[in-house]
Amino acid sequence: MWALFEAIDQCEPDVEKQVLTSLQTEYLGEKCLVADNKIVWESDAQERYARYFGEHPEELHKLDISGKIQLSDEQVFCDTLGNEKKLVICGGGHVSIPVIRMGRMIGCHVIVLEDRPKFADAARKAGADEVYCEAFADGLQRIDGDADTYFVIVTRGHRYDEECLEQITKKRHAYIGMIGSRRRIAMVKEHLLEKGCDQAVLDEIYSPIGLNIGAETPEEIGVAIIAEIIEVKNKKKRTYGYSKEIRKAIENDTDYGQKVLATIIDRKGSAPQGVGVKMLICENGTCIGTIGGGCMEAGVVQKARLLMSKARTLTSIQPQSRKGETDTASICSVDLQNTDAGEEGMVCGGSVKVLLELLAE
Repeated sequence: MWALFEAIDQCEPDVEKQVLTSLQTEYLGEKCLVADNKIVWESDAQERYARYFGEHPEELHKLDISGKIQLSDEQVFCDTLGNEKKLVICGGGHVSIPVIRMGRMIGCHVIVLEDRPKFADAARKAGADEVYCEAFADGLQRIDGDADTYFVIVTRGHRYDEECLEQITKKRHAYIGMIGSRRRIAMVKEHLLEKGCDQAVLDEIYSPIGLNIGAETPEEIGVAIIAEIIEVKNKKKRTYGYSKEIRKAIENDTDYGQKVLATIIDRKGSAPQGVGVKMLICENGTCIGTIGGGCMEAGVVQKARLLMSKARTLTSIQPQSRKGETDTASICSVDLQNTDAGEEGMVCGGSVKVLLELLAE
């Protein structure tokens, strides 16, 4: 897994990347990394996939969403990787506070730009990961932007809105939203067009910001903004991949003992978490991330511990001479609409399949 992380880190940040994991019994858990439609790394048993893609390069261009796919006669899980989701909020006023809190709740790294010390302090207290208390133009120069950066402009006046929007339109982004009346927004856009801003980028701005739910209070407006960001985010069928917390724990050789990585590879109905969501289950009892919580997650954790125990037992009997002699991966299914689930109050009408992979110590 370390070698895979190193290969991912060596790729250009904005290049489309997919991790392919074999779901075939013989090669279950074997992986290869595809970047910019080319295989750039593969584990030992993945050579046959490399050969297959070499003969069928057109298949690489189909890898744009996460989920189970069929490649020739092989079933593979495709994990289309995104970057950490970043929420950049220009302005630290009353609307910003609920946006900060909910942005953290949905897993974003939240950055706030605010030039007034009092409001910058309020943003820190609300839980923002970073706060730049300086002129908006100076703060935005620190932010590069990428395909997973969401910009929210909620400053105290259209002069500052325009200043922020002019810089943001030149950056890569997943979303740009700006608060204000239609008249105020139209005026800002007109001024920016006169300054040479790209019409196409201005046309894709979400303004007035947020879903139209009749929001009135700062909290309700915050809900509308975050709901719109979620809608935009989830149209992209890709995952964050391996979070910083999971990677840090995997790379830690001493504190956690054996580790099993659980990944949702299939989802039907209204299961609580989506395809590609990961959780690391550690021998010392630590779990990092969640695949849905409750009895469903508890059952997966139990199966992961059985996988650890079985591997430990087999290794103590005889050294592992080749991959496959110890069970290092398995797929478990969880039905959230069966009788047992109903008795536990878990009926949400869905089911998931989870890939469990025992990681080398």
